[in-house]
Amino acid sequence: MDRGRPAVSARIRSLRPPRPAVDPWTPLGTTIEDELGPDGRLLPALTVFLAGSECPFTCVFCDLWRHTLEGPTPEGALPAQLRQALESDAVRGARPPHVKLYNASNFFEPRAVPPSDLPALAALLQPFARVTVESHPNLTAPAAEFARRLPGRLEVAMGLETIHPSGARLNKACTPDDFARAAAALREDGIGVRAFVLLGAPFVPAAEAVEWAVRSAEWALAHGAEVVALIPVRGGNGILEELAAAGAFTPPKLADLERALEASLAPDKGVVLADLWDAERLDACPRCRGARLSRLLAMTRSGRPGPPLLCGACSPAASG
Repeated sequence: MDRGRPAVSARIRSLRPPRPAVDPWTPLGTTIEDELGPDGRLLPALTVFLAGSECPFTCVFCDLWRHTLEGPTPEGALPAQLRQALESDAVRGARPPHVKLYNASNFFEPRAVPPSDLPALAALLQPFARVTVESHPNLTAPAAEFARRLPGRLEVAMGLETIHPSGARLNKACTPDDFARAAAALREDGIGVRAFVLLGAPFVPAAEAVEWAVRSAEWALAHGAEVVALIPVRGGNGILEELAAAGAFTPPKLADLERALEASLAPDKGVVLADLWDAERLDACPRCRGARLSRLLAMTRSGRPGPPLLCGACSPAASG
């Protein structure tokens, strides 16, 4: 059952391009990247992208549905995928202390992650000091029980998206207050909280996109998040192109992500990262694109801004 507004959800789904085939018995992929943790240390983090059932909320901005199943996740599929990922040569030799399980849905929703699979998943996660899973804020109630199965610390990543008033139009069926309640309950159980914040959220005026991303990141840190990931909204799901034509969505630029991250960094309050997945697709000045990507990566890994980057082609200070 779709948990957003049915008419809006139907419209979003009707505009989607075809969904690629996904094998529920094979992980979508893995990455190992250095990541700044809540304790301020830069350590390797393994991300395992799991194939499972689509999220039931049908958010306006979502592109993750492309990598999901149309039906429920088969029992036993997720442990099989995770086992394959952990036994691969690249992962087995790396032994990172942190693992993130991203299933493009909600880890604590039974259609996406069968409850019968949780003991097997927990058994596979025993070697890790920190385990991150993702969930809608209103579906996190089972997290405490899963956390008790792990010797390491569980972290739940939740989408705050934006605190702009137009966030109610994203079809997420979630408010900032819902996020705050979920974060408080998780923290009470000793579970860490990671927040996803959108840069360029639909219905937020383009001229205010950076400001609201920064304000949302600050709000997340003030309401229980230890880590905030800034995610530039990426088009391609059909509804965003329709909204762009109507003036309700403007794709963010690489420079916007750079400004938002720099203004959000708050080492004394928590960690703020830039999601650089496909960042090379963002519109950018061709002369300084590579340098700006490098600066974004450096800020994400250090948690500090470093020297500014001036470009004679696009920086007002340099051209003035």
